[in-house]
Amino acid sequence: MSDEVVLEVEGLWKVFHIGFFRKRVEAVRGTSFKVKRGEIFGLLGPNGAGKTTTIKAILRLIFPSEGEIRIFGRSADDREAAKRVGYMPENPYVYQYLKPLEFLDLCGRLVGIPKAERRARSEEMIDKVGLRHAIDRPIGKFSKGMMQRIGLAQALLHDPELLVLDEPMSGLDPIGRKEVRDLLLEQRERGKTLLFTSHILSDVELLCDRVVIMQQGEITSEGQVHDLLETVGRQVEIRLSGASQALKDSLGSRGTIVDDGAGHVTLRVEGQKTVEEVIRISNAAGARLDAMIPERQTLENLFLSNAGR
Repeated sequence: MSDEVVLEVEGLWKVFHIGFFRKRVEAVRGTSFKVKRGEIFGLLGPNGAGKTTTIKAILRLIFPSEGEIRIFGRSADDREAAKRVGYMPENPYVYQYLKPLEFLDLCGRLVGIPKAERRARSEEMIDKVGLRHAIDRPIGKFSKGMMQRIGLAQALLHDPELLVLDEPMSGLDPIGRKEVRDLLLEQRERGKTLLFTSHILSDVELLCDRVVIMQQGEITSEGQVHDLLETVGRQVEIRLSGASQALKDSLGSRGTIVDDGAGHVTLRVEGQKTVEEVIRISNAAGARLDAMIPERQTLENLFLSNAGR
């Protein structure tokens, strides 16, 4: 990852006026973030948080009410910048009667890939996304997971520098998700930059370098995945044996204690200082430390915490 900013969103607002009375709906409210070259950036949030609206504004499928968007240092309206972007929508729109190679050939023509190169690139993408077995099948006969694969193939076809993927794992089985994860990591190794949304938080945690979490059109958390998970208060489970009743009474004020009987105690505490204090007191009282198990904060817990707020 370099410090070069590939995508910059600054003060983005998108307001819709819906219905007969033109009710004002603020889908995105002052969102700002930067995506650097060579990173995988996750845009997270529950349904209706403003993720897809943000992506569509970046791609100029809709126009912002306020704010600026720059791609490769240029305005999002710049055609040369747009040529360097690949996009996969949440529900890929394809011609149902075309076969995979025919569809990719059409996509290649639309982005200006020469005829000879189109065929070679299309064949390569078919193998890359695992659709060789369906090469002669009309796309309209594809399953949801296969539709996602052909959508990913068209996004990769012209070898873009920035990939914008809206729910690329949707509809894929565990094997398919693993294959797509490997494909996305391969793109990063080639120096590509990826922005994607997903509700499959375990995949986000495995893939992303940085994430933002959106709620009701606003960013509520932002940063590197590791840092976000570390900054949330983490508990540690401490298991002791040979604990006297006096020690149990002393430790009860420092966390949640469970008396397992026969001098065995399980204590849940929060914070490094408290952990050190419990160990010091236990050693002084002659108890034995059997185990110390840090609670692993997950992206799902952080996501749910944000949703609760």
